[in-house]
Amino acid sequence: MTVAVTDPFPSSYVTARQRFREAGARLGWRQAAHAIGHVGPQGEDLTIDVAIGGPQAARAALLVSSGLHGVEGFFGSAVQTAAMTHMAQSLARPDVRFVFVHALNPYGFAWLRRVNEENVDLNRNFLADGEAFAGAPASYDLLDPLLNPRHPPRGWDRYPTGAIPLLLRHGLGALTQAVAEGQYAFPRGLFFGGAGASRTRQILHAHAPGWLDGCDTILHLDLHTGLGRWARWVALADDPVSPEWHARLRDGPLHTGLVDGTTDEAAYRARGTLTGWLVRRLAPADYLGLCIDFGTRHPLRILAGLREENQAHQWSTADAASTLRAKHRLLSLFCPSSTGWRDRVMQDGLALVVAGVQALASR
Repeated sequence: MTVAVTDPFPSSYVTARQRFREAGARLGWRQAAHAIGHVGPQGEDLTIDVAIGGPQAARAALLVSSGLHGVEGFFGSAVQTAAMTHMAQSLARPDVRFVFVHALNPYGFAWLRRVNEENVDLNRNFLADGEAFAGAPASYDLLDPLLNPRHPPRGWDRYPTGAIPLLLRHGLGALTQAVAEGQYAFPRGLFFGGAGASRTRQILHAHAPGWLDGCDTILHLDLHTGLGRWARWVALADDPVSPEWHARLRDGPLHTGLVDGTTDEAAYRARGTLTGWLVRRLAPADYLGLCIDFGTRHPLRILAGLREENQAHQWSTADAASTLRAKHRLLSLFCPSSTGWRDRVMQDGLALVVAGVQALASR
């Protein structure tokens, strides 16, 4: 599909939230804002916003969420707002409810971090009830000194050369799994899943069932960037996809990019994911959660950017030149300024929203 969208990418979290709220108001959707108790760079309150449209009696729902990984919200917010602004006809259906959740990690969005105010990777924070926020992959303790050096960033860095022996010994796949699976033992390290339920998880626990009350079929598109080939997307499912969902998706693009997270095609398996948690939280509804990830750069380059930003945040000052450089580099890694990348991911992102509507309408 082709939709003419002028400058859809917001320049800041504040701009993104304003555009989202205005788009929801134009459609007459019900809106709510949930504060996380922190402020942004200009002292603004940080909120998770929700806009809900469509008939309250609808039994099917399309849930679209953005910004779980903070800085990735620039893309996700752009897709959500463009969908509400330019696709009113597609979103005006008598049989589908729409629940758009904006900036699940408003702190990371506002401060150009992938993690939240407690250094928590929120897509590792949704452990099952009773599961301990403890432990780390077997080799993570060996990797932590390389991934999180205890000093501000500096000109010379041993990360590229220090990673080579590990790559040769373990291979890229095993190293990726050890790093990205999620860890609960190094609070200042990468991919930290937290010491307990985050504010985002608390808000979703309290409100998500109400947003989707009465819906027995729910398709969730959780928008991300960073994983995969440049401007190409994958739709990652944590659990095996049922035959019924395969049948619903079969005639649309979502099926062509569908990757079952339990297969070898998945880049890695993560603990404490949002979609894995919502399966249980929204039961007995027939829920399918897909992590829609649009590729940007090579995994090692992204890891270097995450490492540098975390190193600057943990061991330097907020106004240091190295900190500002690291944060803007992180933004460029997860939301490239390339016109070609932005045009393609916007068109494909909007097409996936349409495909989600069609899959639900044909149930």
